[in-house]
Amino acid sequence: MIRLGVRLLLAIFYAVAGYLHLARPEPFLTIMPLWVPMAEAVVFWTGIAELLGAAVLLQGVSMPLRRAGASGLALYAVCVFPANINHFALDMARPDGGLGLGYHIPRMFAQPLVIWLTLWSGGVTDWPFRRRS
Repeated sequence: MIRLGVRLLLAIFYAVAGYLHLARPEPFLTIMPLWVPMAEAVVFWTGIAELLGAAVLLQGVSMPLRRAGASGLALYAVCVFPANINHFALDMARPDGGLGLGYHIPRMFAQPLVIWLTLWSGGVTDWPFRRRS
């Protein structure tokens, strides 16, 4: 039951994020590292990936499909980590400190947790709750 609840929350989170990537790409473009080519296309396709991943995470027909979607969302979260680090650096360089350490430090620690929760709730891993025989 807990796994289902986490999966639903993550699907909502990813769906909202995907919608925002498509409807309001500007904030995402401002935190994109300069070395990323075609930033507008990257933001667009990350929004699509989040929406599709959320839908696949929610579906109850195919467990292999759900696992693939969870793996894709986890990989996505790994790939966007440089943008989060860039956002942290840009914000902290602002005269007013931007959103501050109270926002960025928890966000940095939350990223691996979100990756694990996505894999766990999608049925990719049972770690660390695996039953011992």
